[in-house]
Amino acid sequence: MTQTHEAPLLEVRSLETWYGPVMAIQGINLQVRRGEIVAVLGANGAGKSTLLNTIAGVIDPFKGGVWFEGQPVHGLDADQVCRRGLVLVPEGRQIYPFLSVRDNLAMGAYARRDRDAVRQDLERVQAWFPRLGERAGQHGGLLSGGEQQMLAIGRALMSGPKLLLLDEPSLGLSPLLTLEIFRIIGRIARETGVAVLVVEQNAAVALEAGDMGYVMEVGRVVAVDRCQALMEKTDVRESYLGLGHAGGLSGQARWRRRKTWR
Repeated sequence: MTQTHEAPLLEVRSLETWYGPVMAIQGINLQVRRGEIVAVLGANGAGKSTLLNTIAGVIDPFKGGVWFEGQPVHGLDADQVCRRGLVLVPEGRQIYPFLSVRDNLAMGAYARRDRDAVRQDLERVQAWFPRLGERAGQHGGLLSGGEQQMLAIGRALMSGPKLLLLDEPSLGLSPLLTLEIFRIIGRIARETGVAVLVVEQNAAVALEAGDMGYVMEVGRVVAVDRCQALMEKTDVRESYLGLGHAGGLSGQARWRRRKTWR
């Protein structure tokens, strides 16, 4: 998307979070604007999931804060943050395995009273994820890993979010399913204006789909730039993203470059 001077939808300022005596993230500054896809990248243990959980109110920050639509949300409970329109899809999906797909989606809208809008959102979710419509009566636990990820995202969308926080949406998925998930994420942002902050280890796919990228290492942000620019920085590619030389993209990565993500 084109960078504008509008106020950020989400702003993280000097955020610091500890697990007991261990500092998990330190001095994080981050912004997300409406309709933007922002990727947070880095190795295991870099603090990416801790960042998302702190933003979502699952973990309280030690210092700094989180502002959403210009209002502070640090210190609010996770359900209060969610009701503001900032919705987390956690790592591991955490769907309700013994509820049907239909009921899982309905749980996402449990706090809403705008029934007509809920019905419209359900139709859109089933258009984005046709397999959920096909398996509406099936228990969530019987879906494949990719279908469960679609269900987790669909359930979050049923809450009517303004910002989706996605924690490792490609975890355990095949390369083709990963591409499909990110293609749909791009479509959601484009068609609805919902912003997306995604934590992802598959740096190549996330950078192809995203607008802005933040690279984390040991609890700190070590690089920030447009996603395309990060892909072209050899030091970032080799030291933090494990992508090798820019000229050495795999056949699959070259194919991704030809995809229309947004």
